[in-house]
Amino acid sequence: MALPKKITISEAGIRDGLQNERRILSVEEKLSLIDGLVEAGLTDIEAGSFVRADRVLSMANSPEVFERLNHSTGVKYYALVPNRKGLERAIEAGAKLVGIGVSASRAHNLANYNRTPEESLAAYDGIIALAREHGLEIRSSIQMAFGSPWERTIPVDHLKSLVEIYKNHGVNTIIIADTAGVATPDQVYRTMDELEREFPKTEWLLHLHNTRGVAMCNLLAGMEAGVTFFAASIAGLGGCPFVPNAAGNLATEDVVHLMDEMKIETGINLDRLIAVARQAETLVGHEGHSYILRAGKSGDLLREVRRQGS
Repeated sequence: MALPKKITISEAGIRDGLQNERRILSVEEKLSLIDGLVEAGLTDIEAGSFVRADRVLSMANSPEVFERLNHSTGVKYYALVPNRKGLERAIEAGAKLVGIGVSASRAHNLANYNRTPEESLAAYDGIIALAREHGLEIRSSIQMAFGSPWERTIPVDHLKSLVEIYKNHGVNTIIIADTAGVATPDQVYRTMDELEREFPKTEWLLHLHNTRGVAMCNLLAGMEAGVTFFAASIAGLGGCPFVPNAAGNLATEDVVHLMDEMKIETGINLDRLIAVARQAETLVGHEGHSYILRAGKSGDLLREVRRQGS
């Protein structure tokens, strides 16, 4: 396998990880998790979204979270903004990096954004202009990029058309998301390889959900295709509220553990990250979807075997 020597992880736990939880974390609890993530070495954190509180109540305190973040540390704090009103609130709260999105699935876009994909894209002209006016960095995302519960398959040419629109707006970082958790490694490799060749000067962020247990295989396939930027969530928390039977994200600590074992650099201290992931489970009141939190590190297993044999 031709794999990179280093990858970057964008921590999605504070937004995607918490948006589906019954227990709503306070501002202080979220900031405590964020502080722990920064101490562990995370440099890219999705810290909240500026959506309607009546639709995603767990994100209602995102403005206060962003107001209290230290934006001078070199850590990028990413805010999801679904519309112009959300962007205006993000600007007021001091956000420096915002994300807009559209779904490759028409049905999902209607459920997630309450508008058609065409309406979402048309509204982004003004949103991008306002973000640039205030000096904000912009990311864009394509959800349901590998398949949808409604349309099932998503043609790669359709993804290309959406990427083309974003590129024409000067957006260079594009998130490709397996929102429904239906992707397979061969599909991820073919899709990302084709997008890499079609749009070579683009930073791709691959966001994989582990709904059917193959997200780590998909991550490796993405790496083999040349992707070096991935989203993951502490304790494997998360999932889209508007997708039937949604399960969690790929656990950040699982990814870091695998990378450590493969001698691929992440810049993240695994032991500190594990402590934050355990804290997240305690705060939400249940176990997540993390193998490392259940089984421990491979090195711990060896030490336990030696201890029992002594």
